[in-house]
Amino acid sequence: MMPSPAPNPVTVSEPDPSRRNNLALLTSLVHHNGGLSRAQLTKRTGLNRSTVGTLIGQLVNLEVVYETAPSGEAQVGRPSPIVRPRPSIAALAVNPEIDAVTIGLVGLGGKVQKKIRFDTERIPTAKEAVNIAAAVIAGMRSELDTSYRVMGVGIAVPGLVNRDDGVVRHAPHLGWRDEPVARMLGEATGYPCHAANDASLGAEGELLFGAGAGQKNLIYLNGGASGIGGGIIADGALLRGTSGYAGELGHTFVRSSGKPCHCGATGCLETEVSQSPLFELAGLGGGDAGQLEQALRANSSEAVGAEVARQLEYLGIALRNAVNTFNPEAIVLDGFLGVLHALSPGTLDSLLRSQALDGPAGQVKIYRAALGSDLMMIGAAELAFTQFLADPAGAFPIPTLSQADHAESGALAQSGTLP
Repeated sequence: MMPSPAPNPVTVSEPDPSRRNNLALLTSLVHHNGGLSRAQLTKRTGLNRSTVGTLIGQLVNLEVVYETAPSGEAQVGRPSPIVRPRPSIAALAVNPEIDAVTIGLVGLGGKVQKKIRFDTERIPTAKEAVNIAAAVIAGMRSELDTSYRVMGVGIAVPGLVNRDDGVVRHAPHLGWRDEPVARMLGEATGYPCHAANDASLGAEGELLFGAGAGQKNLIYLNGGASGIGGGIIADGALLRGTSGYAGELGHTFVRSSGKPCHCGATGCLETEVSQSPLFELAGLGGGDAGQLEQALRANSSEAVGAEVARQLEYLGIALRNAVNTFNPEAIVLDGFLGVLHALSPGTLDSLLRSQALDGPAGQVKIYRAALGSDLMMIGAAELAFTQFLADPAGAFPIPTLSQADHAESGALAQSGTLP
C-alpha cells in the first residue's frame, strides 16, 4: 500500500450538484478500475479535458486520488498521468457464518488490506457476531484512526436482509430472525453500518471487480457452509425485488422427491447440492474451497466422480431455469460450486445446451468467480462505500470510542472465545 498520512476530514459538501455528480463519476471510475489515465477519464465521462483536470485536482486536494507518471505504453500526443485511488480511504467488512465471523479492511480500489477470521465453536447469535466484529475493529482502531479514513462498515449476511434498514429478517442457517445487525454494530463501533445479503453483495463484487466485469446481465451463485445464495444483475444493476430479497436461487425447485428444506419446501437446490458430502468424500473436517478442490483432485475414486456428477446434474437444472428466465450473458460460480464446475468443466455447458432454450443457452458463458476468498470482503465494503462514492466531497465521519470501550473490546478480541 502506498504510504499516506492520515488526512484531515472534509466537512463541507460540494455545493454545486453538477460538480458533485462529476466528482462522484470520476471517483467511481477510478475506484472500480484501480486507476485510469486522464485521457481515459476524459473519454469515458464525455467531459472536456480542462474540466476533468480541474475535477481531478480537487480530488487530489481532498486526498481521494493521487497521480502517478504515465505508463510506458506507446501513445500519440502528450503522455497522460494515471489517476489512482488512495487506499487510505477504506471501508470495513464483516461476514458472519455458521463457523466464523470474518472482518476485513478494504481500501478504495477494492483491495483487501487486512482480513481476520474469528473461528467460533458454535453458530454465533446476532449479538455474539456483533460483539466479535466490534472487538476486532476495536483492536484495529489505533491503526484505523492514524492511517485511514473509514467510510463505514458493510455486513454480508447469509440470509434475507432488508438493505434499507439493515435488519436480518431471516438467516436460517444462523438461526437469526428480525435482528437489526446494522444498528447494533453501528452503536458498538460508532461507524455508519449497512447490511445486505451476502450473495447479492458477491454478485456486485464480481460485476465490478471480478469475472463479471464489463457485463450487464449475470447470475452469481455462491455455495458455502451456509447453503447456496444467489444474486442477479439485470442491465447493470442488482435485481433487488420489493424488499431486497430477490435472487434466492438456492431455493429453486430441482427434485420432486427431494429432501425437506428448512424453508418449508422440498427438493430445493441447496438440499441436493451441498458441500458437506464433498468434504466427507475428501476426508476433510472443514476448510475453504481451495482445500476442498485440492483434496478432491487427489481422490479420483468412483464415489467422488459419482457425487460430483450428481450435484452438477441438479445444479444444471437450477441454472437451466435461471437462464430461461433471465437470459444472462454470464453465470459466475463461487465457493464449492466453483469447485464442482472446475472438476468437470464441460458438464454444465452440456446440460444447458441440451436442456435450456436455444437462444439463451447459446448466449451464456459460465465462469468461476475471480475474487476468491476476498469476494465477501470486497462486496461488503462496496456497500459501505456507497454513500462516499455518491458524494466524495462530502463529510468524512470519524467515530470515537472511550478508552474503556477500547480496553473492553480489545480484551475480547484477544480472548479468542465467544462472549
